[in-house]
Amino acid sequence: MPLAETDRSVIAKLFELNVTAPSLLPHAALPYLREASGSIVSVSSTYGHRPLAGGAHYAATKSALEQLTRSWPLERARDGVRVNAIAPGPTETGVLAAAGLTEEAIDKVRSYERERIPTGRLGDPRDVAEWILRLADPQGTHLTGQVLTIDGGLELS
Repeated sequence: MPLAETDRSVIAKLFELNVTAPSLLPHAALPYLREASGSIVSVSSTYGHRPLAGGAHYAATKSALEQLTRSWPLERARDGVRVNAIAPGPTETGVLAAAGLTEEAIDKVRSYERERIPTGRLGDPRDVAEWILRLADPQGTHLTGQVLTIDGGLELS
């Protein structure tokens, strides 16, 4: 949603999905997280800390989620609750098709993304899932407040 096409309802939906829901879920689970010395792992995006022309509102919601990830440990670390996030780069999912793009447009976007990623490939959902499991692992008791970018080196370009 470029600035010229800004729509209040779209902004509200983005914040509901990417900030409000990821705030209310751990809030509801907090007693259980404290009891089990649990872990919150949020899913941000590489655009939570990079600019995104035409998608600034989406990027802003992910930036807000990253700030929550850095702030909540200051409140919850003494309870044994860890908070981290992953920030995937372009990943092979059905999100572009769900957004209504044609197959031709999807191929163009994917090709452009691959060219910018040093590893030369898009992420696989398993890449993301593996890091979520690692960050949630109870053995990682000293890791909190971190945002791990999983983007094949895209941030380097």
